[in-house]
Amino acid sequence: MNEQADKTLPAVLVVDDNEQNLELLLAYLEDVECRTLAATDGPTALEIVRTTPPDLILLDIMMPRMSGFEVCRRIKTDPATAEIPIIMVTALNELGDIERAINAGTDDFLSKPVNKWELTTRVRTLLRLKDVTDKLERTLAYLSEIESQIHSERQS
Repeated sequence: MNEQADKTLPAVLVVDDNEQNLELLLAYLEDVECRTLAATDGPTALEIVRTTPPDLILLDIMMPRMSGFEVCRRIKTDPATAEIPIIMVTALNELGDIERAINAGTDDFLSKPVNKWELTTRVRTLLRLKDVTDKLERTLAYLSEIESQIHSERQS
């Protein structure tokens, strides 16, 4: 699927400065029911997140201009985008890098070279979790609204 696909499908933003890696990840996602968005650097990714919030982000760590750590930190510290799940995709596997990514707020990791089955399984799982979380938030907002109405009626 692509950005022009059915808007009811969940959107996955793939961020990687390496064109071959980006194309590979997008190709792997063709087996997942989703729309895909792409960015080749951090500032572009943040602009897409601001204008068209995705349901999940696959984020490379090592990029010019702005690292994946910084992109992740900015997304996770903004209340409007903090709930978007992020999977960091990296060739880094040092404990310090993993700790740094966790501190930035990532939800999961994938090591390069990426295994297609592992990627699609994790993406599907996090998209299902995001869908359930979104439904729960809408239900809680609805219940809160009903509670307010009942409270208002009792006041009158």
